[in-house]
Amino acid sequence: MNMKHEFPEAAEGNVVYVRRVDLTDLPEDVRSQVPDADALYAVHGVDGERLALVRDRNLAFVLARQNELQPVSVH
Repeated sequence: MNMKHEFPEAAEGNVVYVRRVDLTDLPEDVRSQVPDADALYAVHGVDGERLALVRDRNLAFVLARQNELQPVSVH
């Protein structure tokens, strides 16, 4: 299982990370805009900056791809 693999280098700034964010971790003004949700999905740049918050994971991936970005899931 210890085999070396060559991975293609991603274009700098082209990768974004998608992760689930509990509503309790967000400011009240954001929580008040989505009263029926318990979580949102954040799209983050490689530098950690939050670029977007969306209602579901699939939408986060679609949003990234529509902007010519490569989404990666973060658990």
